[in-house]
Amino acid sequence: MSNRDSFVHLHVHTEYSMLDGAARLNPLISETKKLEMPAIAITDHGNLYGAFDFYKTAKDQGVKPIIGIEGYFAPNGRHSREMLEFGGTSTNEDQEFGRGRSPYTHITMWATSTQAMHNLFKISSLASIEGYYYKPRFDIELLEKYGKGLIGTTGCPSGEVNRWLQAGDERKALEVAAKMQEILGKENYFCELMDHGLDIETRTRPALLKIAKELNLPLVATNDLHYTYEQDFESHEVLLCVGTRTTLSDPNRFRFDAKDFYLKTPEQMRQLWKDFPEACDNTLLIAERCDVKFSEGANLMPRFSVPNSETEESWLEKEVMTGLKKRFKNQVPQSHQVQADYEIKVINQMGFPSYFLVVADLVRYAKENGIRVGPGRGSAGGSVVAFALGITELDPLKHGLLFERFLNPERVSLPDIDIDFDEKRRSDMIKYATDKYGSDHVSQIITYGTIKAKAAIKDSARVLGYPFSTSDKITKLIPPPVVGKDMSLASIFDKKDERFAEANEFRSLYKVDPDAKKIVDTARGLEGLRRQPGVHAAGVILCREPLIDVVPLWKREQDGAIITQYDMGACESLGLLKMDFLGLRNLTVLDDCLSHIKRNQNKEFKIEDLELTDKATYELMSRGDTLGVFQLDGAPMRALLRSMQPDRFEHISAVLALYRPGPMGVNAHNDYADRKNNRTKVVPIHEELAEPLSEILNDTYGLIVYQEQVMAIAQKVAGYTLGKADLLRRAMGKKKKSILDKEFIPFRDGMRANKYSEDAINTLWDILVPFSDYAFNRAHTAGYGLVSYWTAYLKANFPSEYMAALLSSVKDDRDKLAIYLNECRRMGIKVLPPDVNESLSEFAPIGKDIRFGLSAIKNVGENVVEALINSRKKHERFTDFFDFLKKVDPVVCSKRVIESLIKAGAFDSLGHSRKALLSIHIEAVESASEAKRAESIGQYDLFGASEEAVSVTGNQIVIQDEEWEKATLLNFERQMLGLYVSDHPLLGIEHLLNRFSDTQMAEISHGSKNDGDIVTVAGLVTNIQRKVTKQGANWAIVTLEDLAGAVDLMVFSQTYANVANLIHEDAILSVKAKIDAREEESPRLVALDFSVPDLNQQRTNPVIVKLPIARCTPPVVDSIKSVLQTHPGTVEVHLHLSNGEKTTVMKIDEKLKVDPTSALFGELKALLGPSAVA
Repeated sequence: MSNRDSFVHLHVHTEYSMLDGAARLNPLISETKKLEMPAIAITDHGNLYGAFDFYKTAKDQGVKPIIGIEGYFAPNGRHSREMLEFGGTSTNEDQEFGRGRSPYTHITMWATSTQAMHNLFKISSLASIEGYYYKPRFDIELLEKYGKGLIGTTGCPSGEVNRWLQAGDERKALEVAAKMQEILGKENYFCELMDHGLDIETRTRPALLKIAKELNLPLVATNDLHYTYEQDFESHEVLLCVGTRTTLSDPNRFRFDAKDFYLKTPEQMRQLWKDFPEACDNTLLIAERCDVKFSEGANLMPRFSVPNSETEESWLEKEVMTGLKKRFKNQVPQSHQVQADYEIKVINQMGFPSYFLVVADLVRYAKENGIRVGPGRGSAGGSVVAFALGITELDPLKHGLLFERFLNPERVSLPDIDIDFDEKRRSDMIKYATDKYGSDHVSQIITYGTIKAKAAIKDSARVLGYPFSTSDKITKLIPPPVVGKDMSLASIFDKKDERFAEANEFRSLYKVDPDAKKIVDTARGLEGLRRQPGVHAAGVILCREPLIDVVPLWKREQDGAIITQYDMGACESLGLLKMDFLGLRNLTVLDDCLSHIKRNQNKEFKIEDLELTDKATYELMSRGDTLGVFQLDGAPMRALLRSMQPDRFEHISAVLALYRPGPMGVNAHNDYADRKNNRTKVVPIHEELAEPLSEILNDTYGLIVYQEQVMAIAQKVAGYTLGKADLLRRAMGKKKKSILDKEFIPFRDGMRANKYSEDAINTLWDILVPFSDYAFNRAHTAGYGLVSYWTAYLKANFPSEYMAALLSSVKDDRDKLAIYLNECRRMGIKVLPPDVNESLSEFAPIGKDIRFGLSAIKNVGENVVEALINSRKKHERFTDFFDFLKKVDPVVCSKRVIESLIKAGAFDSLGHSRKALLSIHIEAVESASEAKRAESIGQYDLFGASEEAVSVTGNQIVIQDEEWEKATLLNFERQMLGLYVSDHPLLGIEHLLNRFSDTQMAEISHGSKNDGDIVTVAGLVTNIQRKVTKQGANWAIVTLEDLAGAVDLMVFSQTYANVANLIHEDAILSVKAKIDAREEESPRLVALDFSVPDLNQQRTNPVIVKLPIARCTPPVVDSIKSVLQTHPGTVEVHLHLSNGEKTTVMKIDEKLKVDPTSALFGELKALLGPSAVA
């Protein structure tokens, strides 16, 4: 086909026209090339989200990209919310405002040059920032200011010219077209022709052509492309239903009334417009005129203000030297001086001095303003410069961290320093950056949510009219994610996929069930499409130029946040500096804990100054008592710690690196623990390599744990520079045979030059390749290991203060709160109910106990808490209930607040019973409120106090001395606080319940069990939601709670019919159930069978102590014996020793029979861990 006979599609809605366009970029561009069309445009609805992605994809495939937009134009001005009244009988896609009315119209535009493309960026940005009303809208003013170089058209049937023609007002349509032609220029305004066989197009076409003739507008033919292939019509119909929350059977749903919205061939388009061949020729003309280029790799880092006579380079050097002297008290080691000089040289050569100065300034500001900063995360920990500037807290030379892993002079890429801040103060840091560098230079970063496999199936089933149970049955057969990566529908049907066999059940259902096949086939058309824009959880862009001059922006409507329209990858490609401002809850915990220590014990210290040698900290880790400790919280991690018995900081760093799927898949975590504790010997990789690699691998017991070790090995034995060794590590991680074969040659030659045998070379290579993928960044684990150490130190040495801070950090997560409250009980820390005389807003330590925070009480807001605490400070302690009412601010003195405080137990310390106070609180509050009103009047009386002033003494109100039963008291407490605090109905009988269960609730809610597992749980019924199916059958959702947490039980009708009489609040039940752990929801249980445990039955079965064989050491065994001897009785004790999948059962000496009391179980759990005893 000659170029003259071709055609260019200029009206194209890609997948970035979210839930409207379904044209995926790769197939779209590939098909364009296949059909020998020289170019293609992108004109998504009101945005430029996909422009860079489209540009790159088209360029890579040799197709010319044309950057455009189908924008929303506000005829009444972008600041106006007035509807434009077209009148007439118009019917088009914008009917949500009523027929003939709309606050916007459509206009198609393309950029002819790079400058014009940036003008389009500005128009799109300001349409969102200044003109958003239903859609991002621009107006005449923006077109006049930024229209240079843009080509525009009369648009689709929703364009303003066409809207007036549909309304029968040809004069107005002509005026609009003439005005647009005047603004854009005669050669830049076209009459857009569309023909999809729709009446709305053909009815107004004669009048449209008449305007074109009168104004001498050139014609251009377009097809309103929304999907690539003709057969995609059905998937697109479903997508529209997903976007509008309708079904295909809905007669009123939004739909396209034709099937022609695909990538038509040039022949089809020229045949369609054979009477107007120039309309097709002009598509080629426009394509020739449009020539844009994205400026990739530009240096857009923000400029840092330095003193006069200094450059960024010279100032960085001075700041580093100042920092090193401060770190080492003016005694800077030669090694650090040399490394710093080298790093400064590399940083300056690569053009990054401002980056380090900016990051250092952010950290400095945080520290000076009481905002806790993390000690460093990621590879930046390998930089002495970062250490000197205070960006990181670990000495990289002391801990074997490598600069080249962070910034490699042989691999030019932007540095990436992520900073952790106190979660509560993250927004303050973003504000500081915005204020310092200018709001127009700082923004957040967009992300795109895509339709994943499960969502695609559920959406398809709903749109096709199937019940939820049908889609649920299908999605449950999708294999679970591995290392956070979902299995797609495409991979389920791909025989080459490594997980293909896992999806046999899914494919079987697909083959035999026609409904499942229809749903899955529909879902495959949706999967992977972009669903909605979001915001990167931590990323912030800083730019030396105003961002609107570099990338298009959008304003999030709900909070006004300014966000890039391009994602992180695109922004970095364009040279924009991305920084992660991460809010880390554990830093908040650290800060709160140190405040508690100062208030409760009058002790102050700087956590960063701690030596990493505290014995109590390592003992706590070795016991696995790390529930609530950063990164060491999970049950399997605690088990690994007990096996590893860490006794120095390097072991913490190692456990964080090893507790991941890769190393665990090759048993590296257990190998490390066994070698560390001399249970197995350290075996060198190869005899020839034992001595050369000893310095590198000694501290990891001969195992490759870190990426830095891979690099150091290549340097040591093959003569690599560290820069080249980093490139080798990255190449190994890609696991492509062609790349590995290429990389092996210089590695082999380097080792040969150092006189190593072929056997040693091949052995080392075969170990390095897989381990380079599994190995972790040591700088990251060391940085996070430091936070782990700090939190463990505080838990070991200041348990009440630490647990109070931890409880406050999870106060809105009931499940975690229950787990940590139970941990407090295990540690012997009393968590007391809230108290008007002692409680703060959050949890707070009082001596060795913890007092519940007032803000956690239902119906008690922060303003009430603040007023109450201020009254307490002003008047000192409250002596009784009436004294409280007299002294507190009127905002506290409300019936609802006082009732909540009574039920929560906040007045217990005043000597009144809760039941008695509740019976008189209304009268007392009314009396107090009247007195306060009178007092207020008196304060403003010109002559002094009013004679009618009333004071509250409480003399007329008698408080009886009576209390509720324990169950009622605890239930009210639970209503107000969300859980039991002062006591728990299960306390004292938990060891009996253990006989009727094999799983704790916390194991389920924390995902320790898999979907479909059968478990037996026992606990207290705390809530029942009784329901009725459409068929009239009864079923229920039952909340079952034990001391460690709660979980919802789905008791479906068939089971419910048999057990309804057993289910009532406060019932103690044992339930056999199947775990329902959907990815997007908290795990639930589907009840299979119920029983009522006999808690009075004398225990005869043995007490079981479970222990990994690695922990069965003489000190541990002696400790177990000591505990057993203090609880003599008649019940046998059996020891279950586990070694991998094998378990050995041993009967303990007859002399060590026990009385199975809660005290015994508590002591054993404290010694061995909560899951070690049954």
